Amino acid sequence: QVQLVESGGGLVQAGASLRLSCVGSGITFTAYGFAWHRQAPGKQREFVADIGNGGRTTYADSVKGRFTISRDNAKNTVYLQMNNLKPDDTAVYYCYRPLGRYWGQGTQVTVSS
Repeated sequence: QVQLVESGGGLVQAGASLRLSCVGSGITFTAYGFAWHRQAPGKQREFVADIGNGGRTTYADSVKGRFTISRDNAKNTVYLQMNNLKPDDTAVYYCYRPLGRYWGQGTQVTVSS
């Protein structure tokens, strides 16, 4: 059974940093790409960043230069380092494996102004 479990969310002030983690189980972690998406209140879920099994990354324009996605295959973990957070970054952040369409349960990030 595939499971993706996120952690690391919280309440921070604008300009602060957070690092989200997503631990995968039930899969051969190294074989897959992963992504982070987010959903703000009253808005559709949107793409944030992804990383391929070879390490190639892409980012939404809104987070380029502030967020960094990475992976540690030895720990079956994907990270999202978020710097210079803004109130518009407030959302539930979800880990996602596109192949098979697996989602984590989400972790709340709230940025106060």
